[in-house]
Amino acid sequence: MATLFARFDRAELGAPRAPGRTAGLRRPSSALWGLVVPVALALLWELAAAKGWIARRLLPPPSTVAATLLELHRSGELSRHLAATLGRVGTGFALGVAVGSLAAALTGTIDVLRRLLDPSIQALRAIPSIAWVPLFVLWFGIFETPKILLIALGAFFPVYLGLESGIRSVDRKLVEVGRVFRLGPLAVLLRILLPGALPSWLTGIRGGLGLAWMFVIAAELVGASEGLGYLLVDGQMSGNAAVILGALFLFALFGKATDALLVSASRRAVAWQDAFRSGT
Repeated sequence: MATLFARFDRAELGAPRAPGRTAGLRRPSSALWGLVVPVALALLWELAAAKGWIARRLLPPPSTVAATLLELHRSGELSRHLAATLGRVGTGFALGVAVGSLAAALTGTIDVLRRLLDPSIQALRAIPSIAWVPLFVLWFGIFETPKILLIALGAFFPVYLGLESGIRSVDRKLVEVGRVFRLGPLAVLLRILLPGALPSWLTGIRGGLGLAWMFVIAAELVGASEGLGYLLVDGQMSGNAAVILGALFLFALFGKATDALLVSASRRAVAWQDAFRSGT
């Protein structure tokens, strides 16, 4: 009721409306705006295929790709490949986040460890993902272990960088206040450093999720018998461009969906921030 009366008072007093908004109208959500470009490109792509402007064998239209995915779904093959890829991404991402967070917490708070370990970690970060595949296969075989470790490696570096830089950018005065109140090293880490580094850590986790989806492709291109990466290879070997495009579409779809879920959870975790948001 109080909110209702406040709105009534503002209307009576001629309070200015929020810029860019009209009574009775709502702006489209960001999700709808995000669909404009993909839908427009898909329609143009379909039209180009129908008019014969592109070779349908090499670049099949979206309708053909959708029909191929539907056929794979009906046969049960698609769900098997999706489950394998999602399981690998989830396990590898969780492992990478855990190890990256632990390493960052240690190097961010203990100066000796930072000097010993950080240069090596930065050097390893420069190695391309595909370069690790032969070594991991040699060490762990061609089964699940090298695939999960490769995905974990991809997620590790952004998480490590985000949390380590976040810890080191926390205001020193806050740490000094904690010491005045006689907080121990662990209490300072848990109550001051980690909360202060939370936004940077969440950004690193988001970057780690994106790299986990990229690394799973490299992991599944070698020695896999199921997964979306295997679909890519199978489409290449059979000369079926629709299968390749369908696998790429699913990578983009599920990568975006998991990223959106992570962004939603991150916004709730840092809702206390009074940050700039374009269009508000």
